[in-house]
Amino acid sequence: MRRAALAFALGSLLTASLWPSPTGAQANTQNTASQLGTVRVTTIATGLQNPWGLAFLPDGNFLVTERPGRLRIVTPQGGVSTALTGVPAVFAQGQGGLLDVALDPAFATNRRVYLSFAEPGTNGTAGTAVYRAELNAGGTGLVNGSVIFRVTPKLNTQGHFGSRLAFGPDGFLYVTSGDNQNNATAQRQNQHQGKIVRLRTDGTVPADNPFVGNSAWLPEIWSTGHRSPQGMAFHPVTGQLWMNEHGPKGGDELNRIGRGLNYGWPTITWGIGYDDRPIPEATGTSAPGLEQPQHYWVPSIGTSGLAFYNHPKSPEWMGSVLVGGLVSRSIHRLRLDANHRVVAQEQLLSGLNWRIRDVRVGADGNIYALTDDSNGRVLRIEPPTVTPRGKRPATLPSSAPSGETRVPAKAVRDPQ
Repeated sequence: MRRAALAFALGSLLTASLWPSPTGAQANTQNTASQLGTVRVTTIATGLQNPWGLAFLPDGNFLVTERPGRLRIVTPQGGVSTALTGVPAVFAQGQGGLLDVALDPAFATNRRVYLSFAEPGTNGTAGTAVYRAELNAGGTGLVNGSVIFRVTPKLNTQGHFGSRLAFGPDGFLYVTSGDNQNNATAQRQNQHQGKIVRLRTDGTVPADNPFVGNSAWLPEIWSTGHRSPQGMAFHPVTGQLWMNEHGPKGGDELNRIGRGLNYGWPTITWGIGYDDRPIPEATGTSAPGLEQPQHYWVPSIGTSGLAFYNHPKSPEWMGSVLVGGLVSRSIHRLRLDANHRVVAQEQLLSGLNWRIRDVRVGADGNIYALTDDSNGRVLRIEPPTVTPRGKRPATLPSSAPSGETRVPAKAVRDPQ
């Protein structure tokens, strides 16, 4: 194990020495205001083409996907590697391409990396898939790769592929899949579209998945009724799975996911069609047996990456949910009370006009984000660490600190 880790570290250093010099990240630092103090934003790297997903490597570097189909290593000093070899061919049309990246929980010993992507099929079809491979010791490519999961069936559409990856406390891999711009798929039991699926690390089905043994359902399905889920994370304290998803025109949602539950799309929604007409399949905003979101946005913010802040570096932000906004061009910080209800929110970085694609919290207590652009950025966001006078956080998480914009709490049902 120690030899493998040493080989990986030496290989990464060798590769990094061949990368372009840092681009003066410290010169690209600016301060922006938040409700609870100053936020410091540094552009670590630029020149990435529509970066989509970010994962932290144990040596301090980042793996970053680019939607056209490239995977790169980025250093904290701004070095950007050449494209890694061994990445699968992707369907880089419409909203498709190379999407998320995640490390195996045992990466230190097996160096396994997981990629979600839109996989091309026959006759112009495509569908979300998950690829597993190993990052080689030199950090230059992926080896021993194979597809461990494919959405079935592939459809002839170019949008709503999802797709976020997250490993749960149970060690299983959770994958979001969008409805492929076909509303009805999200409620079909024999299709993976519009679902969250739960897999073993080799792509096989855990025996305790909710629909195992029910021939009407695909066994990989964990939850259903999702439209276009592009953010997913596990709560660092409770271990509960959360996700966010795009509504149509209005009705973006933040959801707390329970085993085997149905989140309603397109039967219920807080949004309308892009033509300003009701969604044809919708019966309203609620219905028996269908889950309500923890929070929703009207108008839509274009939800993307999702992360929880639970680091002592910033007591002001402790317990916050961070949601990227593509349309709002912001990061939305939401505070939860003890019952998981949103009680306060604010928009961060909104004056910088960047579409935020992914949001992650690093071990150093800083937030790392990707901007969705042909000249995409990797950002380091340092949260406030000193509370302004008169805005000291409450000692209990059930109450929003003075200075935060409060949100009337909605009555929600515990999905567990």
